[in-house]
Amino acid sequence: MLIASIVSTLPGMAQHARFVSEGVVEFEKKINMYAKVKKSIDKENEAYMSKYYDQFVKSQPQFLTVKSNLIFAADRSLYTPIPITVTAQNSMYGDPNNNQPNVVFTDFATRSSVLQKKVFEETYLIKDSIRPITWKLTGETREIAGYQCRRANGLMLDSIYVVAFYTDEITVSGGPESFGGLPGMILGVALPYENVTWFATQVSDKMVDKNLIKAPAKGKQMNNKDLMIRLNDLVKRWGDSAKRILNDYII
Repeated sequence: MLIASIVSTLPGMAQHARFVSEGVVEFEKKINMYAKVKKSIDKENEAYMSKYYDQFVKSQPQFLTVKSNLIFAADRSLYTPIPITVTAQNSMYGDPNNNQPNVVFTDFATRSSVLQKKVFEETYLIKDSIRPITWKLTGETREIAGYQCRRANGLMLDSIYVVAFYTDEITVSGGPESFGGLPGMILGVALPYENVTWFATQVSDKMVDKNLIKAPAKGKQMNNKDLMIRLNDLVKRWGDSAKRILNDYII
């Protein structure tokens, strides 16, 4: 009877112990547009931007929401935007986050990535190693899209504070955009000082066609260092208005 009881519980135990190595994650990205617009107010533009901000708050939703899909296998992943319809909400304020511009291919075997990014009117193809993020694991947990996730705090590009939630039930060390490097899939990311979050809304645990997980090919080729030189050049020419959105372009 004891043996029969143990055997009868094994299927349930196995179900809960299942680890996922390929599938599709749908991410929802939310940008706090009230905070973004308010940050753009300075001494030089305060007279008209304060009025603009008041009108924006009265007429527009606080959060702009865009979606992307992450298709992943054990050795690679591809993050692609889901096209959105241009509305007054996402055309009223010129923010690079608004049109969900990045396509990110990650090769976990070679620790490399290919990022297709549109900066103003130019499309770039950034080929480089996977972006390093310094992580510190915490004891905090939360459930995201049906998975129990653990919190990690991180620092990227020397100055951008990152809060992430990952699950080790998905064994791929990836996530939305270029976020990764944790012992499992990142299903939630928040950049508190950039006023933006990415959270998984759905995870499809299924076999995927690996031929679909391939790097983008269109764009002016460069590496991360070249991109920073290009962006800093724009900042020098365009001044404070460019500085405010610099982090949006390098994320």
